[in-house]
Amino acid sequence: MSRETELTLAAAVAAAGIAAMIWWPIDDAPAPPADSEVIEPEPVEPEPQADEAEEPEPEPEPEPEPPADPVDDAGDPFAYMPAGDLVEDSGTGQTVQINYAPDMRFPMEAGQAYANSQVYGYGGYLGPAGGQCNASNYAYAWRDNFCETRGYGTPMCPAGVGHQGQDIRPASCQDDTHWAVATAAGTITSIGTYSVRLMTDDGIRYTYLHLDKDTLLVEPGDTVERGERLGYVSNEFGDTATTIHLHFEIKMAVDTGSGIQNTPVPPYLALVDSYERLIAGDET
Repeated sequence: MSRETELTLAAAVAAAGIAAMIWWPIDDAPAPPADSEVIEPEPVEPEPQADEAEEPEPEPEPEPEPPADPVDDAGDPFAYMPAGDLVEDSGTGQTVQINYAPDMRFPMEAGQAYANSQVYGYGGYLGPAGGQCNASNYAYAWRDNFCETRGYGTPMCPAGVGHQGQDIRPASCQDDTHWAVATAAGTITSIGTYSVRLMTDDGIRYTYLHLDKDTLLVEPGDTVERGERLGYVSNEFGDTATTIHLHFEIKMAVDTGSGIQNTPVPPYLALVDSYERLIAGDET
């Protein structure tokens, strides 16, 4: 073989080697030994996309605070015993009551009054020793005494007889000082020695006992507006004085369980409701 031919073959072999390196690259990473353990890489959690992120827990709604007890004109919080809860040994109360006059005004002008028994309270003839001006008579809680043991026919009471109304002391133990007012618009139908009766257009009769007759601003036949002054709360009781208080009644036609009767109904819940509105400033 001539020298020229050898050079030509050498050049061809070199060209073939270069082409092989370009088109068939050799992986020069060493293969692991046959008996070695292959360690798999730890899987990597993908980052959550913005729309896949968990929504934050909503903030819990704050618990509503219970409403504060309304306070009277003296700044004292109002409190009352349940309907029908009478003084011990004073009778059997009517515990299932209805607010028979839900829109009436409280029958005293001032937003400070104390509903409790005149007979079983201090100064009462069946009450504890002491005078009617004892501080316990002029403090909350209120107490129902509609069905207190008396001899007056009261079909709405378990015993069939009772007190027929609710006793309410004014703000202080002072005679001829505190105004009683009309609970609703209506007509003064009668005035007695110590009583005033007011009839509304829808047939409800409100009775006020123990007003001082000499201070009355109304006469039979007069029409009055809601909240209008009637007279002063006193101890008038005919020939024998009583304690200084207002005896208040509501009389209307209701089903007593023995048919429809025009009779005194429990005024306690209507008094509680109207008093709360009065001391809350909802009455002019």
